[in-house]
Amino acid sequence: MGYLNLLLLVVLLWVFFIPSSYEFHPSQTQVLLQIRKLLEYPSSLQTWENYYGDLCNLPKSAHVSITCQDSFITELKIMGDKLVKVSEFHGFAIPNMTLSESFSIDSFVTTLTRLTSLKVLSLVSLGIWGPLPDKIHRLYSLELLDLSSNFMYGSIPPKISRLVKLHTLTLDSNHFNDTVPDWLDSFSNLTILSLKSNGFKGQIPFSVSKIKTLTELVLSHNELSGKLPDLSTLTNLHLLDIIENHLDSELPVMPKELVTVLLSNNSLSGEIPEQFGELHKLQHLDLSFNHLRGTPPSVLFSLPNISYLNLGFNMLSGSLPDELSCGDKLGYVDLSSNKLIGQLPSCLNNTSDKRYVKFGGNCLSRDSQDQHEGSHCLISGKHSRGRDIAVLVAVISGAVLVMVLLGLGVLLLCKRCRSRRTQEQHVLSKNVQDNTPTGISSELLANARFISQAAKLGTQGAPVCRLFSFEELKEATNNFDSSRFLGEGSMGKIYKGRLENGTYVAIRSLSLVKKCSILNLKAKLDLLSKLHHPHLVGFLGHGIDGSGQDDSSSSKIFLVYEYVPNGNYRTHLSG
Repeated sequence: MGYLNLLLLVVLLWVFFIPSSYEFHPSQTQVLLQIRKLLEYPSSLQTWENYYGDLCNLPKSAHVSITCQDSFITELKIMGDKLVKVSEFHGFAIPNMTLSESFSIDSFVTTLTRLTSLKVLSLVSLGIWGPLPDKIHRLYSLELLDLSSNFMYGSIPPKISRLVKLHTLTLDSNHFNDTVPDWLDSFSNLTILSLKSNGFKGQIPFSVSKIKTLTELVLSHNELSGKLPDLSTLTNLHLLDIIENHLDSELPVMPKELVTVLLSNNSLSGEIPEQFGELHKLQHLDLSFNHLRGTPPSVLFSLPNISYLNLGFNMLSGSLPDELSCGDKLGYVDLSSNKLIGQLPSCLNNTSDKRYVKFGGNCLSRDSQDQHEGSHCLISGKHSRGRDIAVLVAVISGAVLVMVLLGLGVLLLCKRCRSRRTQEQHVLSKNVQDNTPTGISSELLANARFISQAAKLGTQGAPVCRLFSFEELKEATNNFDSSRFLGEGSMGKIYKGRLENGTYVAIRSLSLVKKCSILNLKAKLDLLSKLHHPHLVGFLGHGIDGSGQDDSSSSKIFLVYEYVPNGNYRTHLSG
């Protein structure tokens, strides 16, 4: 009898308990089938068709995964095939990219909220479009939410902050175009925040630095601007990725647990803090394509775990010490397109198979064609900025004084020959109106002539400006090679040139729209050449493409000035 009673007990347990632990709740099946319908029957859910068993027992794949517990769904992951993205999305359905015009994201989220036991929800590349409804917060058990690669736009609904169990929030590759919420510190368990490849704008809120649990912060490929907040309080942060935004502050103090720091393609300025040398776990540092200055700290190269160091395309200057040491794990270094001078330290020798180093576009002392001349890397240091500002003020004051003296000279001339000046101005004005070529401001030429006439008191006997041949200018600029390009303004492009006698000059290229009188133009340029002062860049001459006939069909004129290698006013004023 004892054995019979034991057998009966086992049967009862099998009948009443074991099936109930695996039986899928009918309402959950209905929700899943409704989700499939609302998603317009994606190919990844074809396995659900004509399947009448327990959906929890379906084998998991890279595209679909369902996990159940106590007859309820706890994890739902669906990967679609709508991977095509557009640069701009205007909030309407796009054929073959989004779900149809009849799709309602509000109805879809309402259906999702019936899965009250969901802990993990991942819906990627399914063409879901519309603003994310705030009722998503009804999934109060959520720990992971991933809605990447869809077409959601607008702002992140504030009520999502009620998901107090959430540890991962990923909304990558959508079209959210509001500011990053300032209530993110409401998530007391958030470890991963990833909002990359959207249109988020404005500043990174200070509240981000209060999420003490964060291990990954990814905000790259957005429109964020302003200051990068102090993140030193995020003592658990391992990954910081804010590539390709518009941040324009100096680099703040960084958390010491960081492993990867990606800040390239911004407008970050100032020097690289020495504190970066305390990031002993750092493996990957990318600060390229910014406006960083100063000499990079030597300790960056010898960090114990650093393997990738990219400082290219900044304004780093000075020379690296010969005794600079490199970490054993350092395999890639990019120092290209900066203003570094001196010798390249031996540990950055590019001949090693162990380490790849890029250093072109500097002024390093190497027999290499990819280095600039030394003048390219001359930068005013901190200790000379005061002197530079004083010189700039003196130059401006001198220019003002010259203009005052010129004004007095004009008044004297007016008293002596008022009638003669009146007749001359009439002739000059008519000549400018009749002969000014399209593409050059008549007001500019008239003013230049007026000033040069007034300045004749101090420029008698000044030589006529030199005529440069077009071939001579081409040779001086290596056929106007891009490496000689200095900049472009409203008055045309400027190139650096070197004449046969070794003199460096600045050559401005102007385009003429219509035919013009070359002789008349030469007369105007000759007047410009007579304006001389120690604080003014000298005008040396001109060249005309195709000149030789008075009515040629010239399309370009080149103005040749003395070359002043001290940068532009903007650089000195901004410091």
